[in-house]
Amino acid sequence: MTVQDPTTLLDGVLLRLRAMIEAGELAPGAPVREREMCERLSVSRTPLREALKVLAAERLLELRPNRGAVVLGLTERDVRDMFEVMEALEATAGRLACERATDADIAEIQAMHFQMHAHYLRGELEPYFQLNQAIHARIVAATGNAVLQSNYAALAARIRNARYLANRWSRERWDVAMHEHGLILDALVARDGAKLSEILAAHLRGKGVAVMEHLHAVDDAEVEAA
Repeated sequence: MTVQDPTTLLDGVLLRLRAMIEAGELAPGAPVREREMCERLSVSRTPLREALKVLAAERLLELRPNRGAVVLGLTERDVRDMFEVMEALEATAGRLACERATDADIAEIQAMHFQMHAHYLRGELEPYFQLNQAIHARIVAATGNAVLQSNYAALAARIRNARYLANRWSRERWDVAMHEHGLILDALVARDGAKLSEILAAHLRGKGVAVMEHLHAVDDAEVEAA
């Protein structure tokens, strides 16, 4: 019988749980019931509990005494704080990527952009969004800075579902985001680090505003329904 590497098993559980949270399948406030989740993921409680500890450290969920794990939602303060830091990280990434990215890196990002644009034209938000996030991560990766990558990845995971819902909620914001991505690509291809840094910072500020507006809309809808 083949014994699975515990590290690989843990990574797999983490990926599945993050995906559920980011997609809203595990909504804010929802409990993560160990027995049900073990059956769903076909794992024992040991890797599941280790994964829950990692996600708690990432602030995707909270471990409550005698109550288990609960998925955390985002407050306006969370959004403001995280987007301020993400803006700085992406601005730095833009500058460094223009200095350090290989021609192959840029060609790959360019191909991803064209594929994303095709999804935009067809109104396919989910695959568009996946490529959108992959492009941002790929620009960060092109810096070759591991510390920058790890900090960015942690924040991106925490805010991803809210960014997705904000795009779905506002077609106008989606149009603006697509236009901005064209500017991002142009600056990267030109290796204009100062310009790319400025565009990415503005792009992240706009995303933060869109997410805040989405949170306000959700709050208002809940008040009206109460």
